[in-house]
Amino acid sequence: MHHSATAEAILLRLAQTGDSSAFDELVQRKQGAIRGLLCRLCGDSSRADDYAQQAFLQAWINLPSLKTDAAFSGWLRSIAVRIWLDSMRRKEPLASGTEAIDEDHQSLRYTESPDIASDIDRGLAHLAPAERLCIVLFYQDRLTHAEISEATDLPLGTVKSHIGRGTQKLREVLSDYA
Repeated sequence: MHHSATAEAILLRLAQTGDSSAFDELVQRKQGAIRGLLCRLCGDSSRADDYAQQAFLQAWINLPSLKTDAAFSGWLRSIAVRIWLDSMRRKEPLASGTEAIDEDHQSLRYTESPDIASDIDRGLAHLAPAERLCIVLFYQDRLTHAEISEATDLPLGTVKSHIGRGTQKLREVLSDYA
């Protein structure tokens, strides 16, 4: 087992016994990835912070139910995804085919080419919420179709079509870079 994985497993065990300082350390280790995922999904860093805070709170409450150490990262990611999905469902049902465009969509800051990064963010903002979710989990988090289906409770065929349609829409947005 890798050294940091061992340390994380120990922190998890301690956190599961109610050790809040061990959980704080887990939050420190995971918050960048969770915030990054949520930022890409909602396009708004302050909302991403709120969702991440909710995700960590839910994780703390439900930590005793986590069965294996190895599942922690995926479990935490699915909590974050569920929080974002719930917020989207309140605004607009996932099943609807309408385009979701956040008026308050802010471009995220990246170290690579800022132009293409902001165009990608604009493209993501034009995708329906479920498409955006599948695209981000597939391309950014590098999950398989099956893992996305499991994390989102969407049927496998639906995940594949969201990735296909979403990729096509992003290609259109990014055609200037071809």
